[in-house]
Amino acid sequence: MKIFLDQQELSARVKLNFEHLKYDPYYSIGEVFSPRDYSWYGDKEGRALLAFVSHYKISGEVIPCMEEMLREMPGRLNGEGYFGPLYRGKIHEEQLSGHSWLLRGLSEHYQAFGDDVSLSAIRHITRNLFLPLKGKIDSYPVERDGEKIGGVSGEMAGEQEGWLLSTDIGCAFMSIDGLSHAYQITREESVKALLDEMIDFYLAIDKVKLKAQTHCTLTAARGMLRMYANTGEEAYLQGAEKIFELYVFGGGMTKTYQNLNWWGREDSWTEPCAIVDSLMVAAELYKATGKAEYRTLAARIYHNGLATAQRDNGGAGTDTLICDGSGYQDLHPLMYEANFCCSMRLAEGLWYIVENKDILWTETTGRIAKRENGTYADGDILYALPDGELLPYAEEGVEVDGMTLYPIVKGYKVPKDIFMGTKQKILFA
Repeated sequence: MKIFLDQQELSARVKLNFEHLKYDPYYSIGEVFSPRDYSWYGDKEGRALLAFVSHYKISGEVIPCMEEMLREMPGRLNGEGYFGPLYRGKIHEEQLSGHSWLLRGLSEHYQAFGDDVSLSAIRHITRNLFLPLKGKIDSYPVERDGEKIGGVSGEMAGEQEGWLLSTDIGCAFMSIDGLSHAYQITREESVKALLDEMIDFYLAIDKVKLKAQTHCTLTAARGMLRMYANTGEEAYLQGAEKIFELYVFGGGMTKTYQNLNWWGREDSWTEPCAIVDSLMVAAELYKATGKAEYRTLAARIYHNGLATAQRDNGGAGTDTLICDGSGYQDLHPLMYEANFCCSMRLAEGLWYIVENKDILWTETTGRIAKRENGTYADGDILYALPDGELLPYAEEGVEVDGMTLYPIVKGYKVPKDIFMGTKQKILFA
């Protein structure tokens, strides 16, 4: 049986996230700019701008901070038109990653409003921060001098071969996303040449061995898909398919259609930023190739992977990993909200879901069965055994194998004080 996406649920999710971004002081003009010593230069600013424009595209309503930050931004940039110090002779990985999000936010704003401020900033960032990287991408260290393990927010991991590296390994290649959007607007061949250099290098390296961040890897794939849309060149589509196949079948996606934040780190956590990315990549691959399995995965990611990611305040947070080697059978929250990244990233995800809701339907059979991987499901919908405190927020339960199982209880419906202390059993011995 085909079940279409619940519009009432989607509207509730959008409203919660919109109000969170509009009214939480963290996203106000007084706090939206990061301190000057925060090493993720441009990251919060770019994500915030992208989130504000995403909600404008959904509802037509302007969150005031959107225009306020654009008015104030020029006075906070360095002499070459971007955030942070001028690293002469060195490449700061987190600075590149942060400015990819800034390029995305500026590009979306320019496409929505056609303003000269955004266009000028796009040109300065691409020409002064990114284009000097041409011919240097292959110096990115793929053999590390030592592994420094990162937390929920990445941190600097030292200098190697002229690169100031991050514990969010590979985050420099987030830039494929931002640069592809800048190219869509400017059509500068120098930007495309840099993109081709970055894409060729990132596709060639062993991301599992490197323990690259799955979020940055999926974000790079989204940039490749945008380049395919920009140019029609099949190589970009093939690159995105290669990455997504590695993600799905190479240990990047959990049994709940969420993500391992790093390959090879089953003791880490999910990241809603990457769950959003995975949904967008799957759906865009479906639209580009017509392969039904991509549409199915996109639908399963929305209905299962994002089920617990959004919290009752409208933001998004991290959960336990349900995968081989993680040691977890219980899905439960680890960090209530990653307000510095995931809550903002969710906004574009919600816009994308609104735009593509007609392809995010699920299929069910009316019968729950245990899969070979240990999960119970009715077609596309996973079932869990939640703690009793979650039952008032659960959908209808079904008796199977002596248990009453329920579709994964959605986090946004559950008050924080209950949600943070409860769990949902997913795997059964």
